[in-house]
Amino acid sequence: MKRSWPVAALSGVATGAVILGAAAVLAGLLERAGLAGGEPFPAVAVGSAFVDHTPAALREWAIATFDGQDKTALFVGMGVVLVCVCALLGVLAARRRQAALLGFAVLGALGAAAVLTRPRAVALDVGPTVVGTLVGLFVLGALLGPQAPRVGAARAAAPARHEQLARRPVLGWGVGLVLLGLIGTWAGRGLASGSQQVRRARERLQLPAVRHRVRVPAAAQVHVPGETPFIMPAARFYRVDTALVVPEVDPATWQLHVHGLVEREVTLTWQELLARPMQEAMVTLTCVSNEVGGDLAGNAVWTGWPVRDLLAMARPHPDADMVLSRSVDGFTAGTPLSALTDGRNALVAIGMNGKPLPFAHGFPARLVVPGLYGYVSATKWVTDLKVTTFARDEAYWTTRGWSVRGPVKTASRIDVPQAGTALKAGPVAVAGVAWAQHRGIDKVEVRVDDGPWRRARLAAEPTIDAWREWVLRWDAPRGHHTLTVRATDGEGHLQTKLSAPPVPDGASGWHTISVRVD
Repeated sequence: MKRSWPVAALSGVATGAVILGAAAVLAGLLERAGLAGGEPFPAVAVGSAFVDHTPAALREWAIATFDGQDKTALFVGMGVVLVCVCALLGVLAARRRQAALLGFAVLGALGAAAVLTRPRAVALDVGPTVVGTLVGLFVLGALLGPQAPRVGAARAAAPARHEQLARRPVLGWGVGLVLLGLIGTWAGRGLASGSQQVRRARERLQLPAVRHRVRVPAAAQVHVPGETPFIMPAARFYRVDTALVVPEVDPATWQLHVHGLVEREVTLTWQELLARPMQEAMVTLTCVSNEVGGDLAGNAVWTGWPVRDLLAMARPHPDADMVLSRSVDGFTAGTPLSALTDGRNALVAIGMNGKPLPFAHGFPARLVVPGLYGYVSATKWVTDLKVTTFARDEAYWTTRGWSVRGPVKTASRIDVPQAGTALKAGPVAVAGVAWAQHRGIDKVEVRVDDGPWRRARLAAEPTIDAWREWVLRWDAPRGHHTLTVRATDGEGHLQTKLSAPPVPDGASGWHTISVRVD
């Protein structure tokens, strides 16, 4: 009888794997055929629904704890929970089959409900979940074998039934079905991940010529080993968004719709966007989730068309003060209209560091707005701009406790040496970056222990929209020391010492590290 419990648990896990595998294949076929409206794969839909309802504090903890791998951690956590639940239902099925079948049906219903909550969901999207659940229930019944009679010798038959379950070749079938379910999930996600045609379209894309190319002067870098690159490669650029699976949008079908409080609605196709006069802009983006001293900031050269020119075509009404941008995955950001029309380099960007946008950073098009945190401005995979007012509409994160307008706070960071480093006594280069997008950095100061503030040497500042590198030469004596940095922006405002968490409008405080000098 003891052998039957592990085998029954395996039956439950196999059932869950088959449900997911079948649903993934069908969802992938729907997406490949262009029949899906939202997210038809229940695992991703459930994860997205979880993200949508995650409290801000928990989200910040996850980002900080998993160092940008919070989405991977979420999928792993979901997998562990699902395996445990399915195993328990499998054990339950050995005694109360109907209750276990009902349990799997409830799981399927929850998955279907999550699918229907996704943006642009249509009724057909629940088909993979429903069919996958039915297939799984059939598999569970087959693995458990004939149901024992309920009358007469039911009590006496129970041990025999468990023995029969233990004797059946369920172990081999269960392992095989688990593998089959995993293969089906992998194949289904492959079908849904975008056709080779979309990937080839990105590979073939040649960015339009720009009149004035951005060039980084050598003087903009302090050239200290270990310092953060002035231009961050796309592969190292931070990624924080709400998309559990990176969208792969076909530029041939992409459109950007401008509507709302405008005199004229505008719909821009991909070819029409490519025909617009492009420009390059060097802009540092910062996530509001960035902790003091954190790495959720990056500087890049973006290629795109000024948003102000697009909005000029639509002619916003005088009472409008916000543009609600929407991503293909349903994310929205509320950007002050003034930040898109005041002459700063706010772009509908299609390129990053001289190449087409990577899929993870918004291909085919995204918004880039200097001076604002990404959650109110840097919408990836953008498809919709609604000209509106802050009184009338709310964006994704502002409905979850974050501030409405999100201006970037002045920040500075020590990159070299790293915290906890053991150094040799003598000359040491202390270096880092500071940023106050669209205000610029005027001064950076460093303090050793409780000593006086010393002014660091600033590298050149090609634009006030990008971060600025700095370096201080320190004659390090032996012992344990604390290094602190602070910056003053281009308007003369000193970075605040007040320590605050990211929620609700960005972290603040002076970055401090400790080192040992031998």
